Amino acid sequence: MNLRTSRTAAAVAVTLLVGGLATACNRGSTTASGSSAVAGKPAIGIDLPRADSDFWNSYAQYLRGDISSQGLNTLPISSSQNDITKLVANVQVFENTGAKAIVMAPQDTGAIASTLDQLAAKHIPVVSVDTRPDKGKVYMVVRADNRAYGTKACQFLGQQLHGKGKVAEFEGDLTSVNGRDRSEAFADCMKQNFPNIQVFPLTTNWDGAVASSKLQTLLAQNPDLNGIYMQAGGVFLQPTLALLQQKGLLKPAGTPGHITIISNDGIPQEFDAIRKGEIDATVSQPADLYAKYALFYAEAAAEGKTFQPGPTDHGSTIIQLPNGLEDQLPAPLVTKANVDDKSLWGNSVSN
Repeated sequence: MNLRTSRTAAAVAVTLLVGGLATACNRGSTTASGSSAVAGKPAIGIDLPRADSDFWNSYAQYLRGDISSQGLNTLPISSSQNDITKLVANVQVFENTGAKAIVMAPQDTGAIASTLDQLAAKHIPVVSVDTRPDKGKVYMVVRADNRAYGTKACQFLGQQLHGKGKVAEFEGDLTSVNGRDRSEAFADCMKQNFPNIQVFPLTTNWDGAVASSKLQTLLAQNPDLNGIYMQAGGVFLQPTLALLQQKGLLKPAGTPGHITIISNDGIPQEFDAIRKGEIDATVSQPADLYAKYALFYAEAAAEGKTFQPGPTDHGSTIIQLPNGLEDQLPAPLVTKANVDDKSLWGNSVSN
C-alpha cells in the first residue's frame, strides 16, 4: 500500500479479560464456521449490522470470502441485527475472547460512542464500515462519501425531470450519519439547483414496509409524482416496485407516465431493474471494497500500523476526522449506459 504506514515504536499491550467468558446470547449469526484460527495472526472480531438488506448480505458474503482467501484469524462472526444493545454485547464477547481489533458497522452512530471510548481505553482499535460514529475514537472508517450520494441523486433526477416535478425521498434513519448526509446533501442540491422540483422527504428508518406505506399515501395525495430517490435499494427496491406495479405505475423508462427512480447501493437486483427500465440509476456502494479494506485496516491496526490523510493507491482518499481517520472509497453512478460493466461488484455476485 502506498499509504505512508509506519509501525509504532512499541507493540500495543492488550489486556485480555480473564475468567468466565461472556455468553453469546445476542450473537445472531455466530457459528463455528464463522471463525478462523490462524497461528501467529492477531484475532479480529467482526460484527455484521443486519441481515434484512441485500447490500449487507453481499457485504457479508465478500467478508467471508476475503477472510478465507487472506488466511485471517477471526473470531466467530456476530450479528447485531440493527440493535445497539446487541452490538454492545457482541463487542463485550470480542473483548473477552481476545480480539486485537474489531470491525463493526453501527447503525446508530451516536449511541456507540461510549463503547468506542471503552475499547480505546483498552487499546482495542475499531474499524467502522459504511457508518461514521459521531463520537468515540475509531482507527479507520471505511466508507464512501455519503454526501456525494445525495448530490448525485439530486443532479440525476433534476436533469431527467428537466428541473420540474415532484419527488419522493425515502430517507434512512436520521440518527445515522449516512441518513443525515444523504438527506442534507440531497436537500441542499435541490434547493440550490432545482427550486422548481418539490421534494417530499419520507422518514423510513431504513424500513421498506414503512417506505411503501408512506409512498402509497403520498401517491394518493400527489398522483402527478414523477420522481423517487431511494437512499437504500437493498431495503426499498422490492416494496417500491411491488407498490408501483400494483398501482399500474411501473412503466418502462422512456414511456409516458414513467416515474424516474434513482437508488443507492448497487446490488444485482437494482442492476436488473435498470436493465428492465423499472428504475433509472443507482449509486454503487462498494460492498466488495468495504469488506476488503475493513479487513485490511483491522489487521493493520492489530499489528500497530498507522496511516495519514491523503490519496491512497486504490483510488480513494483518507481524510482526517475529529475522532479518527476515514478512507473514502469511490462510488460510481450506474445507469443503463454502464450497468453491464464487469468491474461493478453488483455484476459479480448472485441475486
